[in-house]
Amino acid sequence: MQKNQVSEFTSGGEAHTQREILSQPELWQEVFHLIRQESEGIAGFLRPVLQKGNLRVLLTGAGTSGFIGDAAQGTLQKIWQRPVQAVPTTEIVTQPETVFIRSVPTLLISFARSGNSPESVETVRLANASCDEIYHLIITCNGEGALANMNATAPSHLYQIVLPEATNDKSLAMTSSFTCMLLSVLLVAHLDSIESELERVLRIVEQGNTILEEKSLLEALVIKGFERVVFIGSGEFLGIARECHLKLLELTDGKQVCMSDSFLGFRHGPRAFVNEHTLMVYLFSRKPHILRYERDLAEDISRDAREIQSLQIGGIHEVALPHSSKITLSIDPENPYQVIPAALVGQLLGYYSAVHLGINPDSPSVSGSISRVVQGVNIYTEYNS
Repeated sequence: MQKNQVSEFTSGGEAHTQREILSQPELWQEVFHLIRQESEGIAGFLRPVLQKGNLRVLLTGAGTSGFIGDAAQGTLQKIWQRPVQAVPTTEIVTQPETVFIRSVPTLLISFARSGNSPESVETVRLANASCDEIYHLIITCNGEGALANMNATAPSHLYQIVLPEATNDKSLAMTSSFTCMLLSVLLVAHLDSIESELERVLRIVEQGNTILEEKSLLEALVIKGFERVVFIGSGEFLGIARECHLKLLELTDGKQVCMSDSFLGFRHGPRAFVNEHTLMVYLFSRKPHILRYERDLAEDISRDAREIQSLQIGGIHEVALPHSSKITLSIDPENPYQVIPAALVGQLLGYYSAVHLGINPDSPSVSGSISRVVQGVNIYTEYNS
């Protein structure tokens, strides 16, 4: 497919995926106002829970929703000063005894676009059965879903946040639902300063719009036809790298070979994945100390005789690499929400890759092997350890 054909597709029609990607900066502002509006109720639920000295916090979801926990874990643990662990529902339903500790008070934060995935519902049931003291915070995009309509025997043990209907993506791949649920939980962690968080949210709105304004750059990279794509991130950006990897895989129906890893982890074997037709996507940290490690790897790869191509995302004025493109963002090292806009890079690369391959981004799975709400999962409720 030639470049002009891709451009025609992106400028016409009302494709769900395209609209859902482009709508995100505006939706982030709506999510902020929703959390601020509900802040008193959320705080009333959370404060007594977070005061428990031996509380444990689990972040869970399946697939893309699971990567929300990966991206939020560090921020929540730093602010709440409680152990916070991200564990996907797909792990919990098969081996709950390795996750839950009966005698330890637990706050389970569940993320779900539809709230109807079998693993999501079963994880809540297993948590109730496996913990003597369990609390649920559910963040979902679907007010009609099973998670949004769950009841607790003690109302003080359950709180549900239902995001605006526009976040409930109609397309197969999660885009706006991912970034909006991630923003929601990060805002929940900042409830004590919620009135002053708007300025920092508006900063990521600007960053998101900057990335969207570079759509033509991302489209041009896709048209080069890389055989492989690698997304690299550190800390919370590793969760984003994993989500970008999944997005490119889903939207191309598995035709684009790709992977994700951390900057330091990539040196320990996975670098063998790289060949002369690979695009490296560096999601650079907002933290200067971490950036030093990241720059070392990026500069090392840039000296490869095969002239490896790369794309740099972040506040990276000082990182000069040959054979590289960049989207430079205005970075505030203290803004915890800046992890969110980077997800748009994977979404846009996935979208343009699908179009370039002649795949409908709204329903890319030609075989039907993947679906908007996972199918074919049998739940076995009789569990024996």
